[in-house]
Amino acid sequence: MASADLLLHPVRLRVVQAFLGDRVLTTAELHELLPDVPTATLYRHVATLTDAGLLTVVAERRVRGAAERTYRLVLEAASVAPADTAGMTAADHGRAFTSFVGALLADFGRYLDRGDVDPARDGVGYRQAALWLDDEEFAAFLVDLRNVVGRRLELQPDGQRRRRLVSTVLVPGD
Repeated sequence: MASADLLLHPVRLRVVQAFLGDRVLTTAELHELLPDVPTATLYRHVATLTDAGLLTVVAERRVRGAAERTYRLVLEAASVAPADTAGMTAADHGRAFTSFVGALLADFGRYLDRGDVDPARDGVGYRQAALWLDDEEFAAFLVDLRNVVGRRLELQPDGQRRRRLVSTVLVPGD
C-alpha cells in the first residue's frame, strides 16, 4: 500500500489516474496524456512510482538504442493503507483532500478544454445528495456502492466503451 505522501503528490496522482482502467502505457504514451508535465519530471515520477511498487514494467523493447518500457498500475498497491490513514492528523487529511479535489478540478478543466463539450451527451454530472442513514444502513450502502462499481471495474476496452472517471466523496453532514 502506498503512503499518502507518495500517492497524493499532484503529478504522481495524475500518473496513477492515467493508468486507471487497467491501461498499459509507455512513458511516451503517458506524456501524450499529460503533455503539460515536462518529460524529465514525468520520468522521475514514473521511476518513483515504479520503485515504490505502484507501477510495474510489463514489457520492454529497444527503440533507437534506448529501452522503452511499458508500465501497468499495480491497483492493489495504489491506495493509502488503513494504518497510514489512521495515523494522519486532521491537517494531513486536509492536505490529502486538497490534492484529491485539485486533481478533480484539473480533470474537469481538461474536459472543458477539449472543445466539443456536451455534458448531457458525455454523461458529465456533479451533484451532492444528503442521505439520512444510521451506521448499519451506511455500511450496507457502502457494500452496495462497492458492488456496483466493482462489477464495472472488470470491464475492458472493446472499441465501444469509453473510459470514464468516477470519483466519490463521502462526508458526514452536520
